[in-house]
Amino acid sequence: MKIIITGISGFVGQNLSGYLKEKGNDIQGLSLRGTWVLDKTSDVLIHLAGKAHDTANTSSEEEYFRINTDLTKTLFDEFLNSAIKDFIYFSSVKATADTIDGILEENHLSDPQTPYGKSKLLAEKYLLSKNLPEGKRLFIIRPCMIHGPGNKGNLNLLYKVVEKGIPWPLAAFENKRSFLSIDNLNYLLLAMIKNTDIDSGIYNFADDNFISTNELIQIIGEASGKRSSLWKIPSGLIISLAKIGDKIKLPLNSERLKKLTESYTVSNNKIKSKLHIEKLPVSAKEGLIKTIKSFQPK
Repeated sequence: MKIIITGISGFVGQNLSGYLKEKGNDIQGLSLRGTWVLDKTSDVLIHLAGKAHDTANTSSEEEYFRINTDLTKTLFDEFLNSAIKDFIYFSSVKATADTIDGILEENHLSDPQTPYGKSKLLAEKYLLSKNLPEGKRLFIIRPCMIHGPGNKGNLNLLYKVVEKGIPWPLAAFENKRSFLSIDNLNYLLLAMIKNTDIDSGIYNFADDNFISTNELIQIIGEASGKRSSLWKIPSGLIISLAKIGDKIKLPLNSERLKKLTESYTVSNNKIKSKLHIEKLPVSAKEGLIKTIKSFQPK
């Protein structure tokens, strides 16, 4: 198949394009910076490019909507006037909920609170409002936190804490979280493209199992060969420190504390049901260990 990928230079784009090439597909990157032209003879268009959530809150709201919403609208209109069969839009679970009670499913009533989530949801609504010509499919993918070898972010921050022998001070917060290994993302995406029986719609992407941050700290210790320790400092004190971090530049602020300690569990039952599979090829723990080992010096 001939597959176009926007955002091909990013972490997901690099991994996905390499995986799809290995499976015998013809991959073409499309930069949406400046003037661009869509190859309308391709088979699949995967739209990864976007403005990521800025935890430091330094980005303007306008930037999120210009990149995540307006560019997606323009690209989708081009798709509708092409011979391309599948449009795959990478949205986010944050397009439907910043926090969740229970387990997030695709039919959740969307109410994002951040410019990032709102810009993604607005793009989703536009795509879903259009009539798809016969023979075309629209997949809106809502991944949770994606990770894999070489990927930086909160996992790398946690790794450094354990690697330096620093006790984890947030053990008083009990939570469960969903993760998504890049291996499972690649597997699911190719399976969707190849299976012509899968209908257009919204699909959550997540690993099968939920992991608590305390379990994650222990997994990091296991993967890195370091002894991990958990400190249960009163949560009220930690929350107060994070609020101070909002005002002066500290490693811990309210946004980062929320990311590290909140529960956010995501169901992947819909996509597994459509693909007729019971479990994904990589377990949550296996995927995390693979990512964490990539942080170690060569």
